Amino acid sequence: MASQHPTTQYATDVVYGNIIACQWEIKACKRHLRDLERQGTDNFPFVFDETRANRIFDWFKLCRHVRGAFSGKPIELDDWQKFDLGSIFGWVHKTSGKRRFKVGYIRVARGNGKSTIMSGIALYGMCGDAIYPPYHPELARYEISPEIVCAAVDKEQANIVWGDAREMALASPDILKRLKVAKTYISHKTRCGAFKKMSKDVNNKDGGAPCMVIIDELHKHRTSEVKDTLMSGMGKREQCLAPSITTAGTDAENSIGKKEDDIAKKILIDEIVDETYFAVIREIDDEDNPHDESCWPKANPIFRNMNAYSEEIFDTMKREHNLAFGSGDPAKIREWMIKRVDRWQTDAENKYMSGCMDKWKALAVPRDEFSKLIYNTEGFYGDDLSKTTDLTADAYVTWLPDGRLAVTAHGFIPEERATQHEHSDRVPYKHWAKDNWCTLTSGAVVDYNFIESHMHDMEFDHKIIIKEICYDPYNATQYANNLTGQGYTCVEIRQGVQTLSEATKKFRELVLQGKIVHDGNPLLTWCLSNAVEVSDNNGNIKLSKKHKDDSQRIDLLAAVINALVRALVFEEEPQGRVFFV
Repeated sequence: MASQHPTTQYATDVVYGNIIACQWEIKACKRHLRDLERQGTDNFPFVFDETRANRIFDWFKLCRHVRGAFSGKPIELDDWQKFDLGSIFGWVHKTSGKRRFKVGYIRVARGNGKSTIMSGIALYGMCGDAIYPPYHPELARYEISPEIVCAAVDKEQANIVWGDAREMALASPDILKRLKVAKTYISHKTRCGAFKKMSKDVNNKDGGAPCMVIIDELHKHRTSEVKDTLMSGMGKREQCLAPSITTAGTDAENSIGKKEDDIAKKILIDEIVDETYFAVIREIDDEDNPHDESCWPKANPIFRNMNAYSEEIFDTMKREHNLAFGSGDPAKIREWMIKRVDRWQTDAENKYMSGCMDKWKALAVPRDEFSKLIYNTEGFYGDDLSKTTDLTADAYVTWLPDGRLAVTAHGFIPEERATQHEHSDRVPYKHWAKDNWCTLTSGAVVDYNFIESHMHDMEFDHKIIIKEICYDPYNATQYANNLTGQGYTCVEIRQGVQTLSEATKKFRELVLQGKIVHDGNPLLTWCLSNAVEVSDNNGNIKLSKKHKDDSQRIDLLAAVINALVRALVFEEEPQGRVFFV
């Protein structure tokens, strides 16, 4: 039997269990083998060109290590690296020869040569990347003025990645003869171009026309601003690529990295079909015991073939494991789980809905069904007026005859502020407003008349009777006096732990018991994912924002809790008419 190409051989060994791997790497390898069976067909116009894969392998033979035990020596790719690089660079269109993959997402634990691979790819983009019909290297067509950009989370990180590539270029004679390498810039000697760096705090945000965008430490990016800017410019090139090699991170509900990770997993299970997106994820599986060293190679493929470097990493990992779990320090344990076995973790803060978000999302029903559930009910109306310059909220909850709590909420935000958040934090207020999950008010401040009007609309549309209006007294005195004058019963909800604790705990308990039903408002769901639990010495809890800035809001959830404080008082009343807030 003829020997297989290294990329395909690795995929075969993983799928047949000859190499220990997690479920996601197995799926990535199955994808490669499946694509080989259908390559070049009308429905799949791509082929695996071994010469293109070999080209990137040969390139790395020219690259030299710049640190560690192998400093100054040529890079020898491991089999798993040949799978990743061979896949990304070997799959091409059967006719044009243009690269199939435009995005590459690789997740692997710390210490597995991430910086080395990223530097090599960047320098390849400057020197060796080309388009040519499959199996005809003599017809190679190189990009004029190649533009490679390293996108990092901040200026310091961007300098590190760019600096690593610069050091590699200087240490690799065959590469150095092709490039002009100065202290502040790198360009090609004959085709010009440039290897640039960009971050959120770099002044020049022009996306340009990059051939390749190297995205470093994707898990650290709090917004997609830099990535979006650069990706928008990539369409100006015939063949472009945005590879990212990252570890897992924190803030599983909100981070850009986790959202990208979710997309990658959906592609690997065919929930999303995107033939131009390469994904491979290496982590320990859900059922694995992180203390079991035999599963560590799933996240650390360098442990499959031990050498001086990997033995040093293994010893370091074991020492950090003993320190983290021996100390019992949650922060150290989280850090080890993220960096060493590549598992996403919640933030250092105590996330209120940690482990509950999937359950919450599963309790949503369509809007028309929810409207029928709350029609002609009596319940409680909650307010969180917050600052008039930012998000404000109201909420309604009611006990249904079957014992469930029906919950709905609505947001209000000045249009100017919404635009600012969309640009700076990628919070899609305008999209939510279009779907009527929130209201954009004119000007720079929220007019509380909009909130009152929304309450009256709820009463008219759903024929609800508001038993009490439960409000946070902050900024609400005039608002409450006005409603009291209209005949409503307004109840002040003090914002201390003693007042809020029971309702805050009960809400989460109802979610876990499946005894809540809601209309799927994505803004409310977002607020839930942002909430952090704060407790006192007596075990009482209340909610807080995760960050001091105004981007990660919890206002809709706060309004729900305010209403629930009073709804719990009436929970045991006979239910001739159903209570609702």
